[in-house]
Amino acid sequence: MLDPDRLFPLERATRTLARSLYEQVAELAIISPHGHTDPAWFAGNAGFPDPAQLFVTPDHYVFRMLFSQGVPLENLGIAPRDGRAFETDGRRIWRLFAQHYYLLRATPSKMWIDHALSDVFGVQDALSADSADAIYDHLSSCLADPSFRPRALFDRFGIETLATTDAALDPLTHHATIAASDWGGRIIPTYRPDAVIDPDAGDFSKNLTALGKVTGEDTQTWRGYLKAHQKRRQHFIKMGATATDHGHPDATTADLGGAEAEALFDKVIAGDGTADDHRLFRAQMLTEMAQMSVEDGLVMQIHPGADRNHSTKMFDTFGADKGFDIPKAAEYTKALRPLLNKFGTDPALSLIVFTLDEATYARELAPLAGVYPALKIGPAWWFFDSPEGMRRYRETTTETAGFYNTVGFNDDTRAFCSIPARHDVARRVDCGYLATLVETGRLSHADAAEVAVDLAYGLAKRAYKL
Repeated sequence: MLDPDRLFPLERATRTLARSLYEQVAELAIISPHGHTDPAWFAGNAGFPDPAQLFVTPDHYVFRMLFSQGVPLENLGIAPRDGRAFETDGRRIWRLFAQHYYLLRATPSKMWIDHALSDVFGVQDALSADSADAIYDHLSSCLADPSFRPRALFDRFGIETLATTDAALDPLTHHATIAASDWGGRIIPTYRPDAVIDPDAGDFSKNLTALGKVTGEDTQTWRGYLKAHQKRRQHFIKMGATATDHGHPDATTADLGGAEAEALFDKVIAGDGTADDHRLFRAQMLTEMAQMSVEDGLVMQIHPGADRNHSTKMFDTFGADKGFDIPKAAEYTKALRPLLNKFGTDPALSLIVFTLDEATYARELAPLAGVYPALKIGPAWWFFDSPEGMRRYRETTTETAGFYNTVGFNDDTRAFCSIPARHDVARRVDCGYLATLVETGRLSHADAAEVAVDLAYGLAKRAYKL
């Protein structure tokens, strides 16, 4: 059973206040402005196939931990790229997961899964090897019920808006199907152009050709290439998008002159660019994307600092998101300076920056966001999307950037049923932090109540223009 006071401070008066603040925000609608759920789920509205494909196979938080203890990914339903055999029996995958569930003790993953099992599916028993089959049968029975289909769960979770993350070349067919349906759920795309911006991305040349075909622009020329991006952004806006997202290796930006940028582009697409040329091209394109955001109003997100596919062997075997992405040190003050010098005081730009390097919060990001009107700090992300990570985030950013240069919370998840759990964790942690500020004389009770609503709902809605 879930502890109703989980994640609240230990001291009695502070815990009581945290509980009171939480009760005011617990049932607020969910704004999910950045995530990776599959729009096909909501377009087709078919039932989820089985519990394993809902809880295990799509969740890299889960299979990373199990793999670290020797569980092969094939046994968890992850398909190798070479066509080798892998487990497809949902019950077997679930049994293996339940047998190793203890490995997730004290991790956010266990908290999210326990919350989903209890609150969404009404499971009363702890998940273990002994209870695996009974829970699997119960979950399977639920999933066969129309009230557990994606659209019904979306409505039940109280989600007001959910943004997916979509490649620049995505036809957005599923979004079109959703928009044309009689269902009122708001699912919107996000423009993610990495595959047609990063020269180190696989099939970069083919992607540029495809971008040209879909836009009718000559993407072998600098001007045609930029026009193609503008057209795709307009198509995404037409389909409801309010934001872009950029998962670059670092946050480096550049502000080259027109002729210099064109010469760099020509060099890169000819295949003559060095590693430094590729990095400079990515840096220039972040500034070009900022220019386009000033013009078309899309909020710009940068997610840098992940050492993608640390294990070449695992990436080669299983593909993207399976190659052991690892955080690395990041730098923002120098990296963002060209972009911020150009657009940092422009009210037409809204730039949200994330980090996997916690040291940069107090040293760089909070001071930058605390002065540049265009810049906001994204929430604790990925490896720090956790109770302790969220608490440290508030402690290291609030004194310099305040609350209103942050953007609330986003769940950034592929695991659909974890969305309400993740937002619940964020709301509890934030209410605990606010209660501590009140009890130590740094914030009034009335202000804390107002901020709690903003952190849970208002900031994300405003920051992402929702």
